[in-house]
Amino acid sequence: MKLSVVTTLYKSKPFLEEFLREMIDSIKQIEINEFEIIFVNDGSPDDSVEYLLVKKREINQIKIIDLSRNFGHHYAIQAGLVYAKGEYIFLIDNDLETPPNVLVEYYYEMMKDNTLDVVYGYQEVRKGNFIEKKTGSIFWVLINKLSDTKIPHNILTERLMKQQYVKELLRLQDANLFIGGMMYWVGFHQKGIPVIKGQRTQPSTYSFKKRAQLMLQAITSFSGKPLEALFYFGIIISFFSFLFILYIAVEKIIHWNEVQLGWTSIVAINVLILGIISTFLGIIGIYIYKIFRQVQGRPNVIIKKIHE
Repeated sequence: MKLSVVTTLYKSKPFLEEFLREMIDSIKQIEINEFEIIFVNDGSPDDSVEYLLVKKREINQIKIIDLSRNFGHHYAIQAGLVYAKGEYIFLIDNDLETPPNVLVEYYYEMMKDNTLDVVYGYQEVRKGNFIEKKTGSIFWVLINKLSDTKIPHNILTERLMKQQYVKELLRLQDANLFIGGMMYWVGFHQKGIPVIKGQRTQPSTYSFKKRAQLMLQAITSFSGKPLEALFYFGIIISFFSFLFILYIAVEKIIHWNEVQLGWTSIVAINVLILGIISTFLGIIGIYIYKIFRQVQGRPNVIIKKIHE
């Protein structure tokens, strides 16, 4: 098998006809005859699978991995990569924001330099409204500040990878997946190519809540610095609290009849301390939960059926 195309399904039905047409045209352009197109159904509520089963009668290269429920985009990607048999693996979202014909540019770039293990796309200028652009920029700055693994800004899902790279990527046994970080943690020779993304014709399935969850997952999966920050912040709070208590004691000794230790200040300090402790426990709890998930040893996905 020369090429495996891996993509995931979640409310994908409106895009599939055009995606398949453009994807197969792109594969023909690079003159590859042995290929497979793997669709991982991540619990899609529409009839994407039914549509593909019908298309499979005329396009035998279609393979469908039907997961038992919705596990999440990154987990579905991992499941598809496990079953990819190609010498080259092309990962792409099928919502047509990134045109399938980027495969042609990626492939020729890799043929031009056979030392490359990965060719990936990135946005020079993020698409979307002001809030999308700013929150996206903050995410990439924050993850790179907190993580020891440096990740290029505004990377896309779409990438062409050699089989050896994918094999090593899959050796990572993370239960808490952040594929974007894992792909750079493993190293290898990678090259980015600027890609202009189009606008979706359908609403994005990545809600603000899902984006926030991804950001939390990324930071806590690839950095222990929030825990370090808690330690140093606790030291600073303790130091200034000690100085404040010392100040109050000295004032009380010098001006014993003027300094009033009222209930208001005590309540305010207690509320502040409670808020700080609650935040600290919440962050620690997230890390403990991640450890719990990792040691459970559950599979990241459960496959209900494979249509080959």
